[in-house]
Amino acid sequence: MGKIRVKTLGDEEAEKKQQEELKKKKEAKIAEAKAAASSSVKPTEEQGEENKPKAKKEKFQKEAKAFHSQKYTDLSASIDKKKTYSLLEGLSLLEKLQRGKFDETVELHLNTVSTGISGNVTLPNGTGKKTRVAIANDALIADVEKGIINFDVLVAEPSVMPKLAKVARVLGPRGLMPNPKNGTISTKPEEIVKKYEGGQVSFKTEAKFPILHLTVGKVSFGPKKLEENIDTLVKAVKKTNIRNATLKSTMSPGIKVQL
Repeated sequence: MGKIRVKTLGDEEAEKKQQEELKKKKEAKIAEAKAAASSSVKPTEEQGEENKPKAKKEKFQKEAKAFHSQKYTDLSASIDKKKTYSLLEGLSLLEKLQRGKFDETVELHLNTVSTGISGNVTLPNGTGKKTRVAIANDALIADVEKGIINFDVLVAEPSVMPKLAKVARVLGPRGLMPNPKNGTISTKPEEIVKKYEGGQVSFKTEAKFPILHLTVGKVSFGPKKLEENIDTLVKAVKKTNIRNATLKSTMSPGIKVQL
C-alpha cells in the first residue's frame, strides 16, 4: 500500500504546544480545587463519624471534575463506559471526539498478560509522524550528557555500546537505549535508519506494568487505514498476549475496543 504523506513539522509542534497548555490548565484547576477543598468546613465530632467518608468523597469528586474541561466531560459522556466497541465502531466514534485544531495522533493502549513483551513492526500506512532517527557517535553522546536529545530512535553499532553506557541512566528511562531486541544495534545502522523512516515502529511494555502504548497513525488517515495499521500491530504483539485495549486520540477520552 502507498504511504501516507507525513504532516508538516509545524503541525506536530502545534500538537505538542496544545498538549503542554492543557497540562498547565489541568494542574492549575487541580491546585484550585485542592485549595477550595482544604478551606471548606470539615465534619466535626458532633456531625458524626458517618459524615467523614462523605466529605472525602465530595473532595475527590471536586478534584476529578477539575482535572478535565467541560468540553472533555461532555465528549466523555457520549461514550458508553460499559460497552466494548468493535474496532470500526471505535474508530468512527473517535472522529467525532476531536477537539484539537491540528491533526490528532491516534493511540492504542494495550493491557497485556505480562511484562517483557517487545518487538518491532512496519505499519502499512506509517504513523503520520516524522520519526527522528540518529546514529550514536561521540558528538551525540556529548550532547546527551548536556541534556540535549534531538531524536526519537537511537541506532548504534556494537562497538559504540560501551561508550553509551555512561548515558544509559538518561536514555534508559526514556526507552531510547539501543537494544538488540528491537533491532537498534546493528553493524549496518544506515539500513536500520531507513526502516524506521519508512514506518517501522518498536514496542515494549512498561518496565513494571504490563501495558503497551502505541502510536497507530493520525485521525486524518480515516478508519480503514487506521484499522490496517492496528491489525498489523496486533499480529506483531499477538492476540494471546492482549487482555484488553483502549483507543484514543491526543485529546479525546478513551474508548474500549474489541480487537
